[in-house]
Amino acid sequence: MKRTSNILIAAALVSGALVSACNRGENNRNPGRHYMPDMFESRAYEFYSERVSTLKPVEGTVKRGELLPYHLKAADTALANAVKNPLTLTKVDLEEGKRLFNIYCAVCHGSKLDGNGPLYKDGTGPYVAAPANLASGPKASYTEGRLFHVMTYGINVMGSYASQLDREQRWKIAAYIRSVQNGGANASAPAAGSDSTKVAVEAPVAVAKDSAQAK
Repeated sequence: MKRTSNILIAAALVSGALVSACNRGENNRNPGRHYMPDMFESRAYEFYSERVSTLKPVEGTVKRGELLPYHLKAADTALANAVKNPLTLTKVDLEEGKRLFNIYCAVCHGSKLDGNGPLYKDGTGPYVAAPANLASGPKASYTEGRLFHVMTYGINVMGSYASQLDREQRWKIAAYIRSVQNGGANASAPAAGSDSTKVAVEAPVAVAKDSAQAK
């Protein structure tokens, strides 16, 4: 009887020690010394930098759910005028384009596309240079292809938005801008001086051929 009691007491002590050790482990979150902190902590990236915004997928691959690669280079602005929007957009898509425009573009270009966003604010805002007026003037003649090209590579002081907006989103914004310029009068009008040849986004051979003709 006495031996049984001793066994029970010992078992209780061991159980108590195990419970105490488990509780101490849950409450003690100190991971100790980091011998390789670059492997323990994620490396920070500046997504507005040119290096990150121009990152491309592995050669020969396309990101899941992404459109086919865009083949024009930053300097091919003349060819960009003739690039056709590869998407067949609905009213819902244009509404999404408007939503994205108000998030990423309206802060500079204004919700009315007049270049008078909160950052400029009639010259009284923190940004002293007037953003492009997309509602009227020379920029109102930009085609969807040219607008997409500018969002992809940036222009002047405007940086690239390729890291914030995927290709489909950029095309939706371009279509929305064209749908409201001059009351929608420019929705399907080609840009002044643009080539009538349609350059398909999926056809780099056609782009190269047009480049040769332009020279």
